[in-house]
Amino acid sequence: MPIKAIQIICLVLLAALLAGCPKPILKGEPSEAEVTTPSEAAVEVNPRAAASLQLTDQGRRLIEDRQPDKAIRLLEQAVSLHPTNGQNYYYLSEAWLMKGSAAQAKEFNQLAEIHLKEDSEWMIRVASQADRIAELEK
Repeated sequence: MPIKAIQIICLVLLAALLAGCPKPILKGEPSEAEVTTPSEAAVEVNPRAAASLQLTDQGRRLIEDRQPDKAIRLLEQAVSLHPTNGQNYYYLSEAWLMKGSAAQAKEFNQLAEIHLKEDSEWMIRVASQADRIAELEK
């Protein structure tokens, strides 16, 4: 076998070997775990969480379409698949608010607050929702 062919084979094997090695993290560069959001990480690891997120999105769209009963059914399934996803509780609260049930809306709003307390953007939504629930209770 000619030396050129051996060199090419060696380079191809070396490239294949290096392709399987993890990428080194440079000083000051965030790791992949730091860049990935918690919900994305959960979806990669947990198919139940992925299914829950799909149901959550469908439920949100049903709320936008003013179909709270259908949304509630889907969001309850989402909760059973991923009970720590606070967005499920937020949207359940929205659906109950739409139906005029302040007691149910308040219960789910409180659960949303528990599960979303680390996310300042969601906490703004949760607080606004709590204000709307308080108005309904009057």
